[in-house]
Amino acid sequence: MDYSSSPMTTEFTGQRPQTANLEDPLYYLSNMDTIVSWVADHHADLLTERERTRLVAFADLATGPRALLTRMVMRTGELFRADKLLYPELPVPEAEALKLLVQEGWLDNSPELSLDDLFRLFTLAELRPVFGGWLHQQGHPKTLGKAQMRELLAEAFSEPKPLQHWLAEAVGEQAPEVVQLQDMALFDRIRLMFFGNLRQSWTDFVLVELGVQQFEPVPFTPESRAFQHRSEVDGYLQMHQCRERLDRGEPATEVWADVPGPVDNPWLTSRRDRLLLELGRQAERQGEQELALQVWAASGHREARLKQLRLLERMKRFDEAWAIACQWRTSELTDAEAQGLNRLLKRLAPKVGADKPEPVDNPTLREFTLTLPKPDTGTVELAALRHLGTDDAPVFYVENTLINALFGLLCWPVIFKPLPGAFFHPFHIGPADLTREDFVARRQQAFEEHFGLLKTHAYKQHILDTFQTKQGIANPFVFWPVLDEELLELALHCIPPRHLEALFRRLLTNIKEHRSGFPDLIRLVPDAEQPEQRYEMIEVKGPGDRLQDHQVRWLEFFAREGIPASVCYVRWQGDEASL
Repeated sequence: MDYSSSPMTTEFTGQRPQTANLEDPLYYLSNMDTIVSWVADHHADLLTERERTRLVAFADLATGPRALLTRMVMRTGELFRADKLLYPELPVPEAEALKLLVQEGWLDNSPELSLDDLFRLFTLAELRPVFGGWLHQQGHPKTLGKAQMRELLAEAFSEPKPLQHWLAEAVGEQAPEVVQLQDMALFDRIRLMFFGNLRQSWTDFVLVELGVQQFEPVPFTPESRAFQHRSEVDGYLQMHQCRERLDRGEPATEVWADVPGPVDNPWLTSRRDRLLLELGRQAERQGEQELALQVWAASGHREARLKQLRLLERMKRFDEAWAIACQWRTSELTDAEAQGLNRLLKRLAPKVGADKPEPVDNPTLREFTLTLPKPDTGTVELAALRHLGTDDAPVFYVENTLINALFGLLCWPVIFKPLPGAFFHPFHIGPADLTREDFVARRQQAFEEHFGLLKTHAYKQHILDTFQTKQGIANPFVFWPVLDEELLELALHCIPPRHLEALFRRLLTNIKEHRSGFPDLIRLVPDAEQPEQRYEMIEVKGPGDRLQDHQVRWLEFFAREGIPASVCYVRWQGDEASL
């Protein structure tokens, strides 16, 4: 395909790209070709003429050189020893492929190397002949370790130079060749536009047999792209560089100066908010408290506000913290945020002469204890399940799978709505913005429409139809191996729709946290007269086990909403005397 002249595809309507079979020794090359062609087709307008030309040149490379170049791009760093590049699956010798890649400008075979580069590429045994004479003249023994040698050489050998200048006197013409990749910036840009992030490596796609997984077909249009302008790609890359600098421990004040300003792109805004969250943490660790406050105030990340308030409290700026906290209290908060804020207000109140906030009236949890024979095999949950289940009231081990699946099946079209920044390629298990703060807000109307089905009789058939038509297709809320139609039908008969809506709405307030913490078991009583008596969720705790915070929050929610749930504490027969 001539990437330099083809217009960007407005919607992917042809055959969807396929991943290679791992039985093909060059499967990774097929997957790399898929990535390059996908980005060239769907993001051509965000590439420069030179970049498009380079992608054409990549596609035109013979199989052997293209496969070797792919292997090098996938590895860490840009410098490689030619004698260490051993890939027997290549259809040509490595030396022949390297020669062509040098000729075509993909590799530089005489790069300048720093002392650090040299010590990364060569062994202690190879380096001793190079620096032994100098070290001996300085009065150092020949038995120095690699780290000690590097430290002693740092000041005298600080200038980069070609490998031949480093090793010529020691090994002469036998010096191995070192090559450097020349287009890593382009490949990083391609990786970003394909994955939507630089956290994922090439191996996340190139070395994975994605063919064993089925993916929901999502239409790709120019409007659904996360990046609409090249400047947005540049901004993301700039933010990524800032994050890397923070990870290296650079002063937060220096990194802050290079953070891009606010943007109109909501997807990039969330990325910037996360960067500012980490920048504030770094600033506080480095003693830059005022900068930390400034950065967290500018971040829209849900964790930033509480960190800002806690720092103000430590700085004894109680009035300022109290004013911000009181204003924040009127916002819609997640359970974790509300819990942290209430604790903070309780501490701040006496410092500012205010009344302490009313204590949260947490409901009493339903609990019961079972004393059972200790089984030879199996978990405590299975022991409780066998004891509690009857023919009229079967018990199922569902934990986080059932409620999530019911939600995922009801709201399938909403989850896979092709919004900007949600899908970057055809191989997503779910939307890339799933745990972002604005995931629900961007889909609010669509969620309300599907929740509206719960007020009619249509929701049951809708969920069952989706179960049939989407069987096996990846969905972040549906774990197919543990889901069957009999359990779905029984659950839909027993769980009242108003309870489902309450559960689903809480799930959406914090998807990252609320997808877990559901009770282990569910008891279904289909013949009970009252709908509220047709099911019960049961959290099982064995000897010495206790409820986790996120489990307690779910159980308290159940109690407030009138959703039947309880905690079952299991004790083993014969252990009572030790209690």
